Amino acid sequence: MFFRLGRLFRTVGREIIVLWYACRNPATPLHLKIGALLLGLYVLSPIDMVPDWLVFLGWADDVTLLALGIPALLRLVPAHALQQAHIATDRLMSRVSPLRSGGRQR
Repeated sequence: MFFRLGRLFRTVGREIIVLWYACRNPATPLHLKIGALLLGLYVLSPIDMVPDWLVFLGWADDVTLLALGIPALLRLVPAHALQQAHIATDRLMSRVSPLRSGGRQR
């Protein structure tokens, strides 16, 4: 179960970066940018459908919303903007990955 959650968080984390770069692209429609903003505000908001103090249940609605909302928004991004966002994300992740593996390259 924890392996699946870790994989979900890694995937969602990468997709969040792709969505960030896609929203910065001028070709992305305004309604998608507003949808991404509302999604982020809901996740960060202290007001939830299920309160966060209910440990796993409180986080489940946020994770579920991210897991369903981000791919839904990315499907609506124009193809060329999405391609540029993936390239920018790959560039960023290649710069960050040496830091994760101990900071040294041999």
